[in-house]
Parts: sequence; structure tokens; C-alpha cells
Amino acid sequence: MEQQNLIHGRTATPIAPSCDHPAPLDSCALQAEYIDIARELEGDASSHEAGDAHLLTTNALYHGGPVQWSFVPKVFSRRDLGYLAWIAETMGRIMDKVTLRFVEDEGFRAAFELDPRIERLACMPDAFGTQIPIARVDIFLDEETGSFKFCELNTDGSSGMLVTEEVTKTNLLTKTGKTFASRHAVSTFDIYGACASAVLDCYREADGKAAVPEVVAVDYAESIAREEIDEFARVFSEHGARLRFADIRDLRYEDGVLTDAVGPIDCVWRRVVISEMLEKPCPGADAFMACAADGAVPIVGGFRTWPCATKTVFAVLHSPAARQVLNEEELAFVREHVPATYMLDSQSDLTRFADRTRWIAKPRDGYNSLGVRAGQDCTDEEWAEVLAQMAQTRGTVQEYVTPYATLNVEGGAAGIGRAFEPYMNMEGLFLFRNRFAGVFTRCGQSAVIGEFAGRLNMGCLVVDR
Repeated sequence: MEQQNLIHGRTATPIAPSCDHPAPLDSCALQAEYIDIARELEGDASSHEAGDAHLLTTNALYHGGPVQWSFVPKVFSRRDLGYLAWIAETMGRIMDKVTLRFVEDEGFRAAFELDPRIERLACMPDAFGTQIPIARVDIFLDEETGSFKFCELNTDGSSGMLVTEEVTKTNLLTKTGKTFASRHAVSTFDIYGACASAVLDCYREADGKAAVPEVVAVDYAESIAREEIDEFARVFSEHGARLRFADIRDLRYEDGVLTDAVGPIDCVWRRVVISEMLEKPCPGADAFMACAADGAVPIVGGFRTWPCATKTVFAVLHSPAARQVLNEEELAFVREHVPATYMLDSQSDLTRFADRTRWIAKPRDGYNSLGVRAGQDCTDEEWAEVLAQMAQTRGTVQEYVTPYATLNVEGGAAGIGRAFEPYMNMEGLFLFRNRFAGVFTRCGQSAVIGEFAGRLNMGCLVVDR
């Protein structure tokens, strides 16, 4: 597969938010056209194998092979993006308000029922005007009607950037993608660049003075997507900074200076998930928390981003406590677009959730889809066990939203000769310093569209229409 023209023009940002949208969205016709081209090429079999070969030359790998990828990308018009920006930025404002009230109001904090250790961390100082500088809000969007529901909010180590970039390049290198791009003015998001800019803007906002800042992405070595950090190191260099990874176990803090195994740190990009940090105590984590408490080093994605990442936040948004924080327009947005969510404990009446097809269970402090079970994927007996486990561990039960499905086929050798079939979609909308800046889309055929449920990673194209 040719290595030229891997990326067309970049989509201009910021994008003006608009709650008005066509019904259906332009994406419906654009994706149908893309599929028609593939069919005219009799499935474009040669591009499937070439796509795998290209991905093997990138960092978008899974267990040494190419990631599972979708042959059909998500294709939005510029007009569609205005609607996505409105969705993402409205939720971003709500998240900022909720975070500020959490820090300031002990009574509001109580509604989250968080571990006291997490409460203390979330109330530590923060040097930025934006409460949650880097986030990804996941939605189920019905492209026929424009209706949508949120799936979850991600504020800790929001990922998906690497596979989005590389699968998008792969889509554009297929014969189908090239033919489609020859008919339209196609662009792609610069998610890496937007994210790096957000991190460095936060550093400067915190009065960072280093001419070439030493930015360190902190996580556990077994949890970080090292390939993604390697790509980001290149991008940060282009933005006049150096980025490296540090295992949290290697951190030391003394006399106002935070160091890792390499040396002093000017700025931290926190990728470590807080609940995982508390599950794996170590001196390095203690040093990290001491540094945060002193406010000695800017920590982008500081500890206060956690309340909005928990699965309890949706329950709080629907609770009377939210009326203290949100205006009427925001409360209406929550009622219409945030699924009903309930926090369980040993006293909960589980019979109300007996119709398993209507519910999905999620651990309160879960991440990366770990422990998430949809009732539709369970037998009645299995669902009863899931509910009992959630009650015992103080998990959550959430209204199950049936995702919107589009025709697709797996990319690569596994998709050759297969017919197009319905795949359920989930869009992740990236927010950098509260501005919409890109889409991470994946699809699947299981009730949970997760990394461990055979999901396909999708590229994302933008058509100037």
C-alpha cells in the first residue's frame, strides 16, 4: 500500500457549536456512498490485506498484530461537527460546574459516596482555569434522528487517539477510501496536536517557565499504552517540549522537586487512573500525592478530574443535588440525554432491575470496560449474580441504551469475502480545554462495545459540506 498522502488536510478547529442539525445527519448518506464504492469494487479485497500490512508498520498493534479495524470509517460533514461540538461542549460545561461544586461543597461531595481517600485527592489544589483539561465524552448517536444518549465520561488517561489516527490513514489508503476522497474535500482531525497543545497551554497557564518543558506522562508500566506515548513524544517535540513516560513507582519528591528515574519534572500529564493508584500503593504514589498537595509541579489532569469519571456521576446528575449546580437548560439536557443510573448497596431492592434487557451494570470506579456487564449478554441466572455482586461492591446499574447500527465489515484479512452487516456504533468526543477537537469511534456486535468484546476501531473522515 502506497505510503504517500497518508493524511489529507486537517479539519479546522475550533468548531462553532450548533444544537440544530439535519435529520438524518449528513453522515448517513456519506457512509452509504462509501459502502457503495466498496461494493462496486467487489469488496475491495486487495485493500483489506494491504491495510493490515500498513498497520503492521505503525504503533497501532494488538498482541503484535494489527488492531481490529473497521473497513468503513465514520464520515461526518462539517455541519454534523457543529452538532457534535454542541453535545461535547455542553457536557464539558456541566462537568466543570460539577467539579467546582464538588471541591467547594462538602454536602455536594457526599452525593457521590466516594472513598474518603479519593475525596481528599479530588480536593487538592489545581492551577488551571479549566477543571478538566482533557476529556472524552462517549455517546450513542442515532444518525437518522439526531437523538443521543451518553454512555460515560472519561477524564483519566482518555485514550483512543493512536488507533483513530492510524486506522483513519489506513482507510484513506484503500482503493475505496481513495475513490471516496477523490469525490469530496476530505479532512481529518489532528487529535495529537490538539491534545499536546492543551497540555502545554495548561503548563504555561500554571506559570511554567521552562523554555523546553520536560513533560512526563505518569502511569503504571503495565497499564500505559506505550505506543501512544511514543507517538506523542514526537508531537510534543514539534510543539517545543520533551515528553517521556515514567512509571509512578519511580517518582520521588523532595524540597519541592519531583523527579523520576531520568531526572526533574517540569510538568506531569497524569495518565494513571486514581482508583488503580489506590489499589497499587507504593512510595512513588505517595510522592506524587505529596507533590500535588503542595502544588509544586503543574499536574495536567489533576486529581479533581476523578469525580466526573466515576460511574456515579450520572446518578448525581439526576439527583436533587444537581439542582444546586445546574441551570434549567442544563438540567433539561441531563434529563433527555443522560441515562438513568442507580447506585447500589446491600440494602438495594434488586427486583426493580430484574428485566435484564433494560439494564447494564458497571463498577463505580471501573475503567476500560472492566467489570461492565450488559443484561442482554447474560442469562437470567447470570444477571441475578451480576446484580448481587454489584450490590455487594457498591456498583451501579444504568439504563441500557441500544446503540445505533450502521453497515460495516471488519478490515483486514478477516473481512475478505464477508458481507456488510449491522455494527453498533459509539462515538467518543474529545474535549481539550473544553473545546471539541475530534472523534474516537468504535463499533461492535455485542451489547458492550469494549476492547474485550471484539470491537472494531473506526477511522473518522470529515467532508466539507
